[in-house]
Amino acid sequence: MRGALNRLRLATGLPLAFAGLVEPGPGQLRISELQGNRTTSLSGLSVHSGNGLGGKAVALARPCWVTDYSSSRQISHEYDAAVAAEGIRSVLAVPVVVRRRVRGVLYGALRAPQPLGDRTVGAAMEAARDMEQALVVQDEARNLLAAARPPEDGSPGAWEEVREAHGALRALAPRIDDPELRRELLQVCGRLAGAAAADTAGPATPDAPAPSGGPRVTLTPRELDVLSCVALGATNATTADRLGLRPETVKGYLRSAMRKLEAHTRLEAVVAARRAGLLP
Repeated sequence: MRGALNRLRLATGLPLAFAGLVEPGPGQLRISELQGNRTTSLSGLSVHSGNGLGGKAVALARPCWVTDYSSSRQISHEYDAAVAAEGIRSVLAVPVVVRRRVRGVLYGALRAPQPLGDRTVGAAMEAARDMEQALVVQDEARNLLAAARPPEDGSPGAWEEVREAHGALRALAPRIDDPELRRELLQVCGRLAGAAAADTAGPATPDAPAPSGGPRVTLTPRELDVLSCVALGATNATTADRLGLRPETVKGYLRSAMRKLEAHTRLEAVVAARRAGLLP
């Protein structure tokens, strides 16, 4: 939300922008992120579906705006006191819709009763799309986290599923804006790699001994990302697409990982990383 509000204000020059997510239950939105506010009247405000401008946007699942909030006959007025305390007059509300469900609302406002042009509405809709994409990625990450469990039977087929989940999690982690969720994804990746190592060759550590028994091997996060994709049989081009990198960059990370693991081929690098407990 913070990034979307930043982009909206930069694109439009709106002095005030705020947003909130719809909480589980009967369509209740809670405003939790504000920029340019002068008071705390809107912070934590609960907006019910159908009520006020934001509630109308939730109910209709489409953008709504008014030129003068306090006198508008297009909306109900349950939140007039909070709106007046902030000095809001002209305001728009754009729903954030993910898989046909409204997940939040992005607002932009002026403290003067001036019409909001198409450029402002368009910029708000683009910012809402950014929020939608971020929520899609977070949903995907949480689904993968829920599914990423070391197999109880230790069968090769079950471990292949774990490796696929591990590769997907590592490819997804750089796209996660939420630092806590990103950290959780990487912790799960570490646990999956550690579980595989324990199942086959003893405990694993992030800095594992080199295959030759020499100094401990440390792969960078990006080297692990690339190697995780390679372990699933992805080509350099496919790996680049998954990670948002150039193929030449992927080659560079792969060469570096192979050198550290003392491997001469991609397969040797994957095997060495698994023996070292760096990959499941």
